[in-house]
Amino acid sequence: MSSHGRELTGPNLEQGIDASDVSDGGLLVGHVDGQAVLVARRGADVFAVDAHCTHYGGPLADGLVVGDTIRCPWHHACFSLRTGKAERAPALNPLTCYSVSERDGKLYVLGKRPPEAPRALDSDLKCVVIVGAGAAGNAAAETLRNEGYQGSVTMVGADASVPYDRPNLSKDYLAGTAPEEWIPLRSSEFYEEKGITLLRGARVDRVDAAARSVTLASGEALRYDALLLATGAEPIELSLPGVDLPHVHYLRTLADSRAILAGIEGIQRAVVVGAGFIGLEVAAALRARQIEVDVVAPDAVPLGRVLGPELGATVKRLHEDHGVRFHLGTRPASIHENSVVLEDGTKLRAELVVLGVGVRPAVGLAEAAGLSIDRGVVVDQYLRTSDPSIYAAGDIARWTDVRHGDSRRVEHWAVAERQGQVAALNMLGREQPFDAVPFFWSAHYDATISYVGHAEEWDRIDVAGSVEAHDCAVAFRRGEKTLAVATLGRDRLSLEAEVALERGDEAALRALIP
Repeated sequence: MSSHGRELTGPNLEQGIDASDVSDGGLLVGHVDGQAVLVARRGADVFAVDAHCTHYGGPLADGLVVGDTIRCPWHHACFSLRTGKAERAPALNPLTCYSVSERDGKLYVLGKRPPEAPRALDSDLKCVVIVGAGAAGNAAAETLRNEGYQGSVTMVGADASVPYDRPNLSKDYLAGTAPEEWIPLRSSEFYEEKGITLLRGARVDRVDAAARSVTLASGEALRYDALLLATGAEPIELSLPGVDLPHVHYLRTLADSRAILAGIEGIQRAVVVGAGFIGLEVAAALRARQIEVDVVAPDAVPLGRVLGPELGATVKRLHEDHGVRFHLGTRPASIHENSVVLEDGTKLRAELVVLGVGVRPAVGLAEAAGLSIDRGVVVDQYLRTSDPSIYAAGDIARWTDVRHGDSRRVEHWAVAERQGQVAALNMLGREQPFDAVPFFWSAHYDATISYVGHAEEWDRIDVAGSVEAHDCAVAFRRGEKTLAVATLGRDRLSLEAEVALERGDEAALRALIP
């Protein structure tokens, strides 16, 4: 048994293994001093690192070696095999690296290597302000410190909490299977140790681009050399009778999730308005608590606009198999103390109502600052706005995809984190384009959908495998191009599709999903 409570498998790597046991691009799991260790080969180089992802513990042996990196099959985090560095979110912590010796045709893993120090910086940057303490803002702040930046970093967050794992709010945390201590991304002490000033429960009233300063609601002014706007998105609010009743909730923040949790004690029936990812994840979480759930939405098929009719219908059946009742093609007309009345007059009993009908980007600050706006904050490939000292990342950022030439704004957690990382690097003068293929995941009971790429419109959908058996890959195509791939039960294929999309390798995509 390892120190993390996992059963150790494979050989004791301190005693050596045959060098031929690890082929080029191959992976082997063993253990060293009670720790699970992954051995990988790339050409003549052999690497040994932690065997589990630092995000949620995904088994890296089931992942994919790409160059000298390893990608996690669960949530597509990417690590350097040479340094252990977490190169792409959602993982924030590095892997431990181990020393490897090869002699007499055998490989020996000798022990942990000390982490590499950040390389010396050549940057005039002295003062960074980050507006927003969510996925993008936190990732940017951490990246600045990880890269050796010694100047001031101030992160302004409207939330009273430290940055937290927002995707979990509608999943395990709401279902009661993830304790609250899992939710913060970092402790308060982490930011103090890193020299990151985190202003909680604070709001920015104004950005003065000419003076390079932001003014807080308190009146305090913060000067910057570089500014990151990572203000995220805000829930679309419905306007109908009863929407302000105390048992009616939106779900965007940790406070929202806590309010829902406080309201479910002893209730039997809930109505979820909206059949998007958040609405359906909330429905699944409430069913895990044995609460009866009705889902109301105007859509013909849940998630059909994102996943297509066949996969959307499968998700619907999955929820129905777990007792969820759908009322599609309709909307709520009014909300009452113990019920929701639909447009057709149907009355649904409801002791709790959760509204999840989408979000809109919070672009008010950027617009008032005179930045270029087009259904989001317009950024170039380096995530710079129309003002070169201001960057934007996350739900507000609209960029042009270099592969397809389309303008896009994507509301995904991993995308926001990765953009925060790239924006920070470019503040330091790295001139690194943001070219990551968008990725998100969504959990529904025991089924997890992984989605790589971005497809707002498509000509056709091709399916490999069985959608009904939750073992499939679905390609969304326009003309001769594959725009996106969704998978159920095929984590490795999802990684392979991600790499093929990055490379623009249509032949590989056609081989994966004919």
